[in-house]
Amino acid sequence: QVQLVESGGGLVQPGGSLRLSCAVSGTFVSILRMAWYRQAPGKQRELVASLTSGGSTSYLDSVKGRFTISRDNAKNTVYLEMKSLKPEDTAVYYCNVLIVVGWDRVDYWGQGTQVSVSS
Repeated sequence: QVQLVESGGGLVQPGGSLRLSCAVSGTFVSILRMAWYRQAPGKQRELVASLTSGGSTSYLDSVKGRFTISRDNAKNTVYLEMKSLKPEDTAVYYCNVLIVVGWDRVDYWGQGTQVSVSS
């Protein structure tokens, strides 16, 4: 069984920074992709950033230049470094990984962590 444990959310003032972490544990063959999504109240969940096993990254236009996704392969952990945070970044952030388990590719989600940007 695969588990994702997120940490790092909280309340920060506009212009501040936070770093989210998501540790993946369990039995699996490999991680194909790691990503962060977010969902604000009354809005659909959206993809914020993704990182493939080959190192390719992509970002939501509104976070480009402010957010950075990275991973520590030894720890099976993905990070989201968020700088110059804005009130519109307020949302629940979810970690998502696409993992090879046996012969299958399976999506797993973290429990979500709240990020609130407010003065």
